[in-house]
Amino acid sequence: MDFSNKIVWITGASSGIGKALSIELSQQNAKLILSSRDINSLELVKKECKIPQNVQIIPLDLEDYTQVSKKVTEAIAVFGKIDILVNNGGISQRSLVKDTDILVDKRLMDINYLGTVALTKAILPHFIENKSGHFVVTTSIVGKIGTPLRSTYAASKHALHGFFDSLRAEHFHDNILVTLVCPGFVNTNVSKNALTGNGTPQQKMDVATKNGMQPERFAKLMAKAIQQKKEEVYIGGFKEKLGVFVKRFFPKVLSIMIRKLSVT
Repeated sequence: MDFSNKIVWITGASSGIGKALSIELSQQNAKLILSSRDINSLELVKKECKIPQNVQIIPLDLEDYTQVSKKVTEAIAVFGKIDILVNNGGISQRSLVKDTDILVDKRLMDINYLGTVALTKAILPHFIENKSGHFVVTTSIVGKIGTPLRSTYAASKHALHGFFDSLRAEHFHDNILVTLVCPGFVNTNVSKNALTGNGTPQQKMDVATKNGMQPERFAKLMAKAIQQKKEEVYIGGFKEKLGVFVKRFFPKVLSIMIRKLSVT
């Protein structure tokens, strides 16, 4: 796949992985539609892109998922079609199960799962009609492995794997692709913005996140995975990738390893 003149819609594009991927794909001559709730930050990302004239901003709140059909109509009208939808928007969590209000669980699922699913369903007829389309989904290593302090975040990412694996099978003959991208630790503000048990942001960066991969490096690897039409890819450090391997072949060993992780 060559990104030249490909029309790519990226959610969660105002910061972190979404921002880095937007800039990376702009360098590869893609035409971009950038979405998030933060219009001012999106404008700054647009200015950093190679050809700002080939970048359109569409505000989008995934939590308000009943309105996404209107956004899809607006997005398609920008360049006449969409080739790739990067479902990158979402929010993380840092709280114990026993301390997490059920409304926080609901909000995580509304944003991470239902918002993404609603947007995907809204654009799916466009892909079917064109007999072409590519869903790229930013999940997480915890979409494969549940870890302490991330119960519902992990659940929302596990749910995305189930949904998009099914979608891939259903629409193979429509030439619709699905790439599930599972980040390990990436040096972004994801932990600062993560919800605590009462729904307020954590407002501090985890040590592991701070020491994680730089988003610019991650974006290059993510772009390569999209180009290669990977079905599922793990991008992170050795320990994160090892965890996926151990989970698959030695699940009891992983359970012991996970129990040793700090929950404070």
